[in-house]
Amino acid sequence: MSTLALTQVAADPVAATTSHVSLRQAVAQTMSMAWRAAKTMRRNPEQFFDVTIQPLLFTAMFAYIFGGAISGDVASYLPLMIPGILAQTALTACMATGVQLREDMDKGVFDRFKSLPIARIAPLAGPMVADLLRYLIAAVLTFATGILMGYRPGGGVVGVAAAIMLVVISGWSLAWVFTWVGTIARSARSVQGISMMIMFPLTFLSNAFVPIETLPSWLQGFVRVNPVSLVVTATRDLANTGDVTTAVGWALVGCAVVVAVFAPLAVRSYQRKM
Repeated sequence: MSTLALTQVAADPVAATTSHVSLRQAVAQTMSMAWRAAKTMRRNPEQFFDVTIQPLLFTAMFAYIFGGAISGDVASYLPLMIPGILAQTALTACMATGVQLREDMDKGVFDRFKSLPIARIAPLAGPMVADLLRYLIAAVLTFATGILMGYRPGGGVVGVAAAIMLVVISGWSLAWVFTWVGTIARSARSVQGISMMIMFPLTFLSNAFVPIETLPSWLQGFVRVNPVSLVVTATRDLANTGDVTTAVGWALVGCAVVVAVFAPLAVRSYQRKM
């Protein structure tokens, strides 16, 4: 090894161990981190409470409380509400990603990764890949609860499967926002507080639970461009009619924009922490 290389290793041994990670290696390392996160979930079943209990509770609660007031009866409200519950559940589930990240960083788990020859994005992306299972469970349970209550999706099996896939993709993309929050906040409690301030406006200032036309005119503009509204509209089109409308395309574009903005921010902030 040359004198210059030895000097670089002495100055930054971590950078030296991670300077030659190929894309293939980065993907493999990300999947290894995903497997680690999945094993952690298996040993801590309480991590599934927000994607198992919450969909059942919120679906029944919102349907019976708001169904008659908004749509006249529960059965008429379910096609409007179920996609909204899907979006809300996915948003709540991906919020936990940032909290868990901050907890691992506070416990020193990520300090162990400093000396490993792995891609810097792997510890961030790995748990997010594992969380895809949580989004899938939440979406399936929400649809199942709605069907038990009388919801009959007109899109059939294909439409419902496409809607679930869209929700999973949306949850993964929005998780980058909370991952970024997890890298900049000082504690897990701070991450949870900041995430709640993000989650509630995105969820309730959307068309998740009420038609846009019923909202004040000054609020409708924000609701129409809200990423959650785009996902909810696209999910309704897929599940209720089975149509792949322009709303589906806009929802995917919105997801891509969120990833393009917040993934680099999260990785950059994480690198500074390392």
